[in-house]
Amino acid sequence: MPIQRVHRAATFTFCLSWLFLAGLSAGCHKKTSAPQPQEVQFITATPTNVPIFEEWIGTLDGFVNAQIRAQVTGYLQTQNYAEGSEVKKGDLMFQIDPRPFQAALDQAKAKLAQDKAQAARTELDVKRYGPLAKEQAVSQQEMDNAVQNNLSAIAQVHADEANVTNAELNLGFTKITSPIDGIAGTAQAQIGDLLSQSSGVLTTVSTVRPIRVYFQASEESYLTFWHRLATGASSEDFPLQLILGDGSIFPEKGHFFYADRQVNPNTGTLQIFGLFSNLDLLLRPGQYGRVRAQTQVRTNVIVLPQRAVAELQGSYQVTVLGSTNEAHIRPVTVGTQIPEGWIIEKGLNPGDRVVVEGTQKAKEGTVVNPKPYTGQTNDTQQANNAGGSGTGAAANSNSK
Repeated sequence: MPIQRVHRAATFTFCLSWLFLAGLSAGCHKKTSAPQPQEVQFITATPTNVPIFEEWIGTLDGFVNAQIRAQVTGYLQTQNYAEGSEVKKGDLMFQIDPRPFQAALDQAKAKLAQDKAQAARTELDVKRYGPLAKEQAVSQQEMDNAVQNNLSAIAQVHADEANVTNAELNLGFTKITSPIDGIAGTAQAQIGDLLSQSSGVLTTVSTVRPIRVYFQASEESYLTFWHRLATGASSEDFPLQLILGDGSIFPEKGHFFYADRQVNPNTGTLQIFGLFSNLDLLLRPGQYGRVRAQTQVRTNVIVLPQRAVAELQGSYQVTVLGSTNEAHIRPVTVGTQIPEGWIIEKGLNPGDRVVVEGTQKAKEGTVVNPKPYTGQTNDTQQANNAGGSGTGAAANSNSK
């Protein structure tokens, strides 16, 4: 029994020694692996000038859309244009059978000649009865009848001349020509169809060089535009950019044309019209696109990359570094969102260091190892370094 007790005591002493050495080793290891400050990247808040752009959904339409219709009744004889091609003013597009109208013109001319002869005869009667009436060789009644017959014959001649003019017009209407330069659409009538004024539109010719674009702008946008015009700017200072349906940008710049007379009371928008020269005829009526224009310039504003701004339940906040590199969460008020990020309206001062990369590491009050942010685009870098003279980049105020 004494031997067993001695063995147990030795075992217990060995275990205590081992635990002590293990704790001592762990303590030494903990000392040597003290945590280092987390590395984050920051930018310095610097005021800059940022042009603000707006975008609207635009619809293209011909500068002039001429609907071609028949003005006389007759059978369509020929179609004289290629559908979808360019036509010039006065080009023949359709030919209605002219023969009935030529016959009507010939008949009107014959009637005119006949009545002219009658007018000439009555005029001779007046000339002959004149001297005889003075000598009382004929009665005054006969003289008066001769004068009235002559006046009636002259009036009939005038009526015949009007009939001839009308017949000439109807004959001319058998040749249906284009009233404008433009692109001709699909024909809605076939050769042999009986046409009349009630036949509807035969085709449409649209002037597309230039071409119109119209879009609905908010009343606020219109007032901003008008205030700039009032300060001396012209409509040429508002070039329009057209982004096509495939995302490509139309190479030619457009310009403001006119605004509609009233604001729509239901939508609170005003219809605006612009013009694009469309030299290569790429644009056609009915196309849709996004119209983009600069409406104002925000001066001395701070712009932060979107990744630097955290949104939490409708509020926004950023992480700012103190003088000793401690992180502080600061609420901010954001304005327009632009391609570079957010315009900060309130909450930041020029010179503040704002964390862009590593915000999840920069907890409130923790000390960090700050490094300049290197992941920004050239445009953002220029905006941050502009010191109030930069131009910034485009913004879409309708996106917010």
